[in-house]
Amino acid sequence: MDAGRLRMLRELADHGTVAAVAQALSMTPSAVSQQLKILQREAGVPLIEPAGRRVRLTDAGRVLVGHADAVLAALDRARAEMDAYRTSPRGSVSISFFPSGAAMLLAPLITRSHDRGVDVLGSDIDVPASRAPQQLTEFDVVVVHRDDRDSTEWGSRFTATPLLREPLDVVMPAGHRLARRDHVRLAELADEQWIGVEGGLMVDDVLNSIALLTGVQPRIAQRINDFRIVEELVHAGIGIALMPRYVALARPLVRLPVSDITVARRIEAVTRAGATSRPAVAVVLEELRAIATAISSRDREHGHGRSVRRGRR
Repeated sequence: MDAGRLRMLRELADHGTVAAVAQALSMTPSAVSQQLKILQREAGVPLIEPAGRRVRLTDAGRVLVGHADAVLAALDRARAEMDAYRTSPRGSVSISFFPSGAAMLLAPLITRSHDRGVDVLGSDIDVPASRAPQQLTEFDVVVVHRDDRDSTEWGSRFTATPLLREPLDVVMPAGHRLARRDHVRLAELADEQWIGVEGGLMVDDVLNSIALLTGVQPRIAQRINDFRIVEELVHAGIGIALMPRYVALARPLVRLPVSDITVARRIEAVTRAGATSRPAVAVVLEELRAIATAISSRDREHGHGRSVRRGRR
């Protein structure tokens, strides 16, 4: 069986439609359908069947997808071992970040990786961390952030490299009634209006965790995904917000740590199993870890567990 056709079947299992597979692989839907028909003839049994206007995998198709995972992972390892015969890593690595992660990590990653012979092709895409497996059909590495309490496993098909555990602080205008405090308790914010984000994104998950743990349901006044816009709304007194500690602020806002509950996000680099041994990918992961370590070390040195004003983070 052809590995390319097995990959198409794997993509069909992930994406659910021939059109989506075609888009992910830069092919036409008719070409994908033709290749899947050939794979079905090679297998000698039906692999897909109609389901309304869509198609779905048969039992045999799902079994073959499992074997396809093993075959494709083995091919990735084989390519990695061939790459390892080079004297130094070369080529390009495509990587996707959530926007604030790109702002924090992408520039130094491009520079440091280039110095080691690897070109980084970066993108910023604001989607939930759970979409990482789908993103890995287009990228070599996907950097995600999620609620520190989220213990969901990525599964055997993927590898996650921990980068940072970043506290989240409450940001508020300098004239806020609590602005002169060194920290804040959640109960003191029960009557506040919050600037949240779209459901499913990291900050919304953290706010939901807070509600479950404390019984205090934050009142969301606006849902804005861009932290820069969130700053403007907080500065205008429209509400308070949670902001990751290492996100630089453009406005003179007050940042207060939450004293009575752990509020943090976990940042990870997710790759396909087998891809991590490719020299170029290994360089990118190594540099990401080094950059993240430097960021967290600076935070410890400057005592950023206390309140910090005027965007010094």
